Amino acid sequence: MQGTIYMSEELRIIISGGGTGGHIFPAVSIANAIKALRPDAKILFVGAQGRMEMTRVPAAGYDIEGLPIRGFLRPLWKLGNISVAIDYLRSKHMAKKLLRSFKPQVAVGVGGYASSAALGAANALGIPTLLQEQNSYAGLTNKTLARQASKICVAYEGMERFFPAEKIMLTGNPVRQQLLETTITREEAIRSFGLDPQKRTILLVGGSLGARTINESVLQHLDLIRKSEDIQLIWQTGKYYSAEIAERMKGQELPNLVVTDFISDMGAAYKAADLVISRAGAGSISEFCLLGKPVVLVPSPNVAEDHQTKNALALVNKQAALYVKDKEATMLLLPLAIDTVKDAAKLASLSENILKMALPDAADIIAKEVIALAQKR
Repeated sequence: MQGTIYMSEELRIIISGGGTGGHIFPAVSIANAIKALRPDAKILFVGAQGRMEMTRVPAAGYDIEGLPIRGFLRPLWKLGNISVAIDYLRSKHMAKKLLRSFKPQVAVGVGGYASSAALGAANALGIPTLLQEQNSYAGLTNKTLARQASKICVAYEGMERFFPAEKIMLTGNPVRQQLLETTITREEAIRSFGLDPQKRTILLVGGSLGARTINESVLQHLDLIRKSEDIQLIWQTGKYYSAEIAERMKGQELPNLVVTDFISDMGAAYKAADLVISRAGAGSISEFCLLGKPVVLVPSPNVAEDHQTKNALALVNKQAALYVKDKEATMLLLPLAIDTVKDAAKLASLSENILKMALPDAADIIAKEVIALAQKR
């Protein structure tokens, strides 16, 4: 991070987006990077009422305004989309009033339907906009807003198929900074989970709420885990599934399997892991790249335009990750992961290749672009 940037005029920035952690983490990272460069900056978030950004953003120390915006139902011709469209128009009107009052020099959109009204209002008012697209397959909101955007920051090559090439800047995705700053050793991390540092370790994560397919993959292979005494597993089930899994695990004695509903220190969990099993969200993938973590990706089928599969294949095509289809995971995932974690050469190759895809300092680079747009204005 370089030193403070000075402007004669007060810097005022709108950041909009949300609905999932995958949008909120990058948005907060960008805000933190702007504040590091311009401590006097006034930053206001705009999100969707009732969504997780309305609690997560204030917890990070920023003000947020909520709009009554909702995502369109699929397929688009569903009758319920009439009321969704009405809420969008209401939200855009509210966003215009908010922007006229706050007077930002730049509006930043990080994707998700929550940003469509705020960035659409900024475009209508002639306020420069910067988009941040996390996925290898651009989302509908950002594709719609791209034509009027001043700059589009992306995390994957080849995004010219979605956006005007002259506006694109390859920056990578901002990640949770604390993951990169973990000072704990691998041995200390493994011991913190009550496991043996001499054994290879697999970490299974499906997000804070969990992933049913990843959980079922474990439950279907408890005998294989029991027999694999030379490896150990840390299994984050997710809070949504924790009670059901606790019931199904009654009477099971597996000393090489740690089961937890939530891991508060993901830095330690990643440090402990020789191999990670995860969904293929863009933010998670960016973290694996920066940490050089070998990973088996199980893309969620329940996302728009199947973008997680496209995220996964961007790595698989460069031999930087392994990939199992969701519908095949309960049968194939655990045997593949156990074979892989025992193969030191394979782990080393995956780590080397995924590190090549890392794009560090993304938040800092994007923050400087935001400030440059404000200076031009």
